[in-house]
Amino acid sequence: MKVSIYKLLGFLLFFSFYHCQAWPRYKFVVKEAPYTRLCSTKNILTVNGQFPGPTLYVNKGDTIVVDVYNRGNYNITIHWHGVKQPRNPWSDGPEYITQCPIQPGAKFRQKIIFTTEEGTLWWHAHSTWLRATVHGALIIYPKIGTSYPFPKPDVEIPIILGEWWKEDIMQVYLDLERYGSAGDTSDTYLINGQPGDLYPCSKSETLKFKVKRGLTYLFRIVNAILIDGLFFAIANHTVTVVGSDASYLKPFNTTFICVTPGQTVDVLLEANQSPNHYYMAASAYTTVRPGFYDNSTPTAIIEYNGNYTPSSPPVFPYLPEYDDAEASVNFTAGFRSLADKEHPIDVPMEITTHLFYTLSVNSVCNNNSCPVGEQLRFIASVNNVSFLNPSIDILQAYYCCIQGVYGTNLPDFPQFFFDFTADYLPTEWEIPQLGTEVRVLDYNSTVELVFQGTNFIKGTDHGIHLHGHSFYVVGLGLRNFDKDKDPLTYNLVDPPLQNTIHVPRNGWMAIRFKANNPGVWHLHCHIDRHMVWGMGTAFIVKDGESPEAKMLPPPPDMPPC
Repeated sequence: MKVSIYKLLGFLLFFSFYHCQAWPRYKFVVKEAPYTRLCSTKNILTVNGQFPGPTLYVNKGDTIVVDVYNRGNYNITIHWHGVKQPRNPWSDGPEYITQCPIQPGAKFRQKIIFTTEEGTLWWHAHSTWLRATVHGALIIYPKIGTSYPFPKPDVEIPIILGEWWKEDIMQVYLDLERYGSAGDTSDTYLINGQPGDLYPCSKSETLKFKVKRGLTYLFRIVNAILIDGLFFAIANHTVTVVGSDASYLKPFNTTFICVTPGQTVDVLLEANQSPNHYYMAASAYTTVRPGFYDNSTPTAIIEYNGNYTPSSPPVFPYLPEYDDAEASVNFTAGFRSLADKEHPIDVPMEITTHLFYTLSVNSVCNNNSCPVGEQLRFIASVNNVSFLNPSIDILQAYYCCIQGVYGTNLPDFPQFFFDFTADYLPTEWEIPQLGTEVRVLDYNSTVELVFQGTNFIKGTDHGIHLHGHSFYVVGLGLRNFDKDKDPLTYNLVDPPLQNTIHVPRNGWMAIRFKANNPGVWHLHCHIDRHMVWGMGTAFIVKDGESPEAKMLPPPPDMPPC
């Protein structure tokens, strides 16, 4: 009886603490609203009627509360992409990983705890494909009393790269899930919700950014697209990359950037060109064949102040070809952390947990047999295990010791090592196991994880995102990872700190992190068709010994399953 009383008292104290703190509070009302694009109008799911959704502004180290009201017709969750949420996986948001969805008519209060993040992140729906329209930017300013590690820009502008389907997005998702298809591609990409003047019925709504010669502009760029990476450029301008995923980088200049789904990139633009109109444009970066990606080119216009006759049409930027893997890899290879006194790094040097995860897109027959004419369906896997969502969330099952919801048998290494990037791979290795398998990590264990792309179904890129942690990208390359040679080339001096990375087609990437955040944390491909097909898992980070190293108890209003 004493134990029950103590648990009850602890819960009541937490309830009071959770609801009575004077944290800034925001209200997200998820509801449908009519929007017109490409000459037709349809209802889309939004937050507060806005598309893209509202931008939130905080300072480093803040805590905020967001009350999410579901006034839509579908179950939904909200994820705070890149926010580590120390000891608080309950508000992380991925459906059936850390919570059951918020049902229509219900609400959920989420506490968002910021710690070391500084720069640009974003929030989005993390259930089905609703994030296509339910998303927004999250700007984290330096802690009050500190400043940027570069001269303060004169103007800051969030840029959200999104997309538009004429078809209902839930129907696209349901067809992909039901048939294991690649799904229909979007009809156009968007810049801050608009396709630009190259597309029908869009000229009058094309975004125009007024700039003044001599000023510096900070563009905070978010790739909110479901499927594709994007090249992005501004005509006749070189930009300076200064950050990614809410972490600063050693500045470097480039005429274009490449941003993978889920990733953010911060760039400075100096308005130093002759007064004119210049296109800002984006286009797909992908290694899938034409027909499986959106080949549109959204635009906005940079307009210099002054009296002059602008070019007509505006000057257009150079963008690499859609499958220019060298351009993408070279851009990513330029990322280096500041690694200075004000921005120290802490790369794990003594590794306690070595993991090697193959990332594969496979195919199987719909009925597990292949009669003539039978339709193949796509399926994706990590170490040949395709992830299945459970019926209740893994976090609840872990916290309450509910058996049978998940297993802990995700292999640390593939069962067989072979030439993963060969032109022809044995078909018997193409069929994965199905299951809800996770990996348990000891608190404060130091992890090195190598992601290896494979050439099943001709291979493709992957945008891998880890919840609850940022990680150092210590190495990347093409072809197969060589365990004897490639670690000798690791960057352990100033590797970038990321939460979302682009693993190149038939290539590898090595990351390191310390598992110092107790809870359940999703690891998945942010190319959403791959995630739907099963490319995901979760890490369960066990509690440490001290009270500060233990997971917080659940809030009182967790959505029921």
